[in-house]
Order: sequence, then structure tokens, then C-alpha cells
Amino acid sequence: MPRLFYRLAARIWGAGKRPLFRQAVALAMGGCAAAGPCVAMAQPAPVGAWIFDNPPDYPGITMLQVRREGGALRGSLTSRWYGRMELQNVVQRDQVLHFDVRNINDGSRPVRHWTASFTSTGAVTLAGGIWYSEVSQSGRRGSAEDVRKRTFRLARPLPRLKPLAPDALAATPPMGWSSWNKFADKIDAATIRSIADAMVSSGLRDAGYVYVNIDDGWQGTRGRDGALRANQRFPDMKALADYVHARGLKLGLYTSPGPRTCAGYEGSYGHVEQDARTFAGWGVDYVKYDLCSGEWFYDTATTVRQAYQAMGAALRATGRPILYSLCEYGRFDVADWGRTVGGHLWRTTGDITDEYKTMAEIGFDRNPRFTPGGPGGWNDPDMLEVGNGGMSADEYRTHMALWAMQAAPLIMGHDLRNMSDATKAILENRGVIAIDQDRLGAQGRRVRTAGAIEIWRKPLADGGIALAIFNRGTANQTITLSPEDLALSPTGSIRDVFEEGTATATAPFTVAPHGVRLLRISSSAPTR
Repeated sequence: MPRLFYRLAARIWGAGKRPLFRQAVALAMGGCAAAGPCVAMAQPAPVGAWIFDNPPDYPGITMLQVRREGGALRGSLTSRWYGRMELQNVVQRDQVLHFDVRNINDGSRPVRHWTASFTSTGAVTLAGGIWYSEVSQSGRRGSAEDVRKRTFRLARPLPRLKPLAPDALAATPPMGWSSWNKFADKIDAATIRSIADAMVSSGLRDAGYVYVNIDDGWQGTRGRDGALRANQRFPDMKALADYVHARGLKLGLYTSPGPRTCAGYEGSYGHVEQDARTFAGWGVDYVKYDLCSGEWFYDTATTVRQAYQAMGAALRATGRPILYSLCEYGRFDVADWGRTVGGHLWRTTGDITDEYKTMAEIGFDRNPRFTPGGPGGWNDPDMLEVGNGGMSADEYRTHMALWAMQAAPLIMGHDLRNMSDATKAILENRGVIAIDQDRLGAQGRRVRTAGAIEIWRKPLADGGIALAIFNRGTANQTITLSPEDLALSPTGSIRDVFEEGTATATAPFTVAPHGVRLLRISSSAPTR
């Protein structure tokens, strides 16, 4: 009904002396401001801010804000992971607000539906979901001071794209060890020191594995100056770097362009240049930059490139040679631009797991889709699972050979302190490592498929080739090589890398289920 009707009714019935009637009039007029304190039902829309004091860690929703603009309801959620998350398609039904929120990392559900249910006491229950998490949490109406404390502050705009010049790092694929596959974020300085010692005593350092990379879980909080501190499990990061360096090894660290890392620790959002200087000051030699919560902010080809260039430029500006590992899971054809943002290796896939199925999908199917890498910049199908116990010896040899044939970084992920002789033999096999580290830097490719058999070929700097015969089936397979497989004329010596013996090109090769025969074949043609 027209507001004039209620104004006249108020005069007739003396609403000024009847508080309940006055509240009803105010409700019809669209608010409580003119009527003094109101009960919840006298509020036409839940406009204001609601605070969640102890939200679940992920996605860490700390505040709901609702406003009215031009007759429509608008608003946002504030997340510790994703900052300000705008509400979409906001509709009020009685005392329940219905809305959608953009849902990252789930192509089948690009948005998720949420509700906010308000009570007569001014409380709210928030329910919804994002990615793998379902949310149900209760909150209270917030004050101006609550809003001030929880308002997310955006970082300054990203720099324009400007290609960074190549440097002299990563002439061959990086080799080393990372903490994540075995330890996740349950790591400490003592463990890293003992792993460094084991790399030396096992001989793996001398085989070429030199990076000791601390993945997610080392980060603490920022001081008043904004500088990032390591957590209590890493009391002195500079001393740890010195310890690693004293053993002829190099130290790597992990961070994210978003507010939070994948495990929920402090990311580099808004502190990119500062963190790069901190890392250099500690003596860090390798930085892995994992998109994680940055996916909310950087979700286009341009913004992802800009975000990774920002850290690439910041690392260069420190003056310290730091290997830069891009981890954005192969989005937006990263192999085509990884070098231009300062990258030396770039993930082409999601996380590997210690099972043949996932390893094979990544190695045989996903990584080969990308533009081949080469000296200074390498396609990274993720870390090695060799030695973690989820695959057979034949499957681990396939894993190692497939990574070597594709000139992939060889970053171990098992506990070096408790390593079987079989694991050590696979990882330190000098013939496999030589194929991976060949100075030509060519990425091998599949040249023939015959049932469950795949034959891959990789040219080598000495004029020879590496040839891998993979059996993706579950029974023994036998195959004879053709002249087209070898692509060498004339063919020289053939060495079976894992068997450590010679072989004959015309003899049939039997390959175990999920296994491999890895051959290094020389050319007898004269070299120039």
C-alpha cells in the first residue's frame, strides 16, 4: 500500500503513543531508523555486517556484508583465503538470504548456492560450499570496528607484462628433493638437516641431486614491518640454509601469490617484493610459487602471467641466482610463456600421487601435450614418488624412465633416511640420469604404439638416441624394434640402461607389466 496511507493511519490512531503500532508502520515504510529499536521481524532486509569469530580454517569466512543498492540487495563474504567474495543473484525469502558464490577449481559447478538465515536475536547461520568444503557457521551482528578489522585490503595492481631476459640457470633439468610427497606440512628444521645429510651419505648428491626443497608448512606470521617469519619449527632459516650449503647442496622454499598457501599458511599476496628479498637474505636458491588461493584473484591468462612475472622480477631484483618454479598446474598454456616471466620450470599438471594410474596419466598423456621444454625452461610433471611404497619396482622404473625421456626435473619425494637398496638403485642409475640431463635438452616423444606397448624416442647430444619401450598393460609383452623406431643409420652399440648390459636391435624385447626397457643407442656414423 502507499506509504501515505500509513502516515495518515499513524496520525489517526496516535501511533506516537503506541510503540508496537509505530514499529509496524516503520516496517511498512521500509526501515527502523525513524521508529527506534526494532524486533527482527520489523527489519525489511538483513542490511549490515555479520561477524564470524571462530570460522573453520577453510575457507575462513570471517564476515558477511549486505547492502541495498537501487532497490536490489548486494553484498560480499570476506575470506582469509580469497579476500572479498561478491554475492551473486541475491534473493531474500522471509528471514533467509539466498545467493550464489563463484566456485573455483570445479568446472562442473562454477557457482555454489549459499544461504544466510537470520534470527530474532540478531544472529545469523551461514551455509554453503566452495571447492571441497561445506560450510555451516554461526555469527553475530558486527560493529564498525569489527568491519574495519576484517576488511580485506587488495594488493596494488599487477605490473604490465614485460618479458624477462633469459639467464644462465637450469641449463639441464633441476635435480633434488622436496618435502611434500612424504611429509606434507609436518616438517621441521631437524628433518631438513637430516635429509641433507642423507643426500650426501647416500651418494645421491654426487649423482646430481642438489636441491633440498622445503615445501608448504614452514611459514609463520608477519611482523609489524610486514616481513614474513618462519614458524617455530624453523627457528633460524639463515642458519638452516648455511647448513645445507656447507654440504654442497642448495635450499628451496615454497610460497603462493595468494593470501594463503595450499596448506593454509601465510602466502605472499601483497608482499611479493618483500618476500623475495627475505628469501634472498636467508640464502634461498629455489622458489616454488604455487597458485593456490591466488586462483581467486588471478583467474585469466593475463592475470596469471602478471602474477608470476611479479615474483619472477622480484627474485631477479635481489641479485641472487634463484631457480624459479611455476606451479599453476599447466593452466593457460604455461609452457608457451613460462620463460618470459622468469620461470625455469613449470608444472603441467595437478598433484601426482603414489599410484601407477595417476603417474601414467600425467607422464604418458598430460605432460606430452605441452610445447616441449629445453635448456633454461622445463616442463614439470611433478615430483617423483619413487620409494614411497605405492608402486611396484617395475612401475617405479617406468616412472623414472618416463620422466627422464621427457627431460623432466627429477625432484625426489621419499624419506632418504629410510631407503631400500632397490629405491636407491633406481634413483642413482647413472644411465637414466644421463638421459634426463643430456645437454641437448630435447624432450622425447611417443613414436609408435602397438597394443599395450608404447615406444618413445629422444635424440641425444652425442648423435645417439634414447629409446624406451613401455608396457602399459597388465601382462608381459614382446616386441621387435623396426628401423623406423631407431631412426639411426647406421646403428651403433645398444645398452640396456636398467639391466646394465648390451642388447641387440634385431632381438625381440620382452617387457614386464607396467614395466619398461630403456635403451641408449649410439650412432656409428662419424660425428662432426
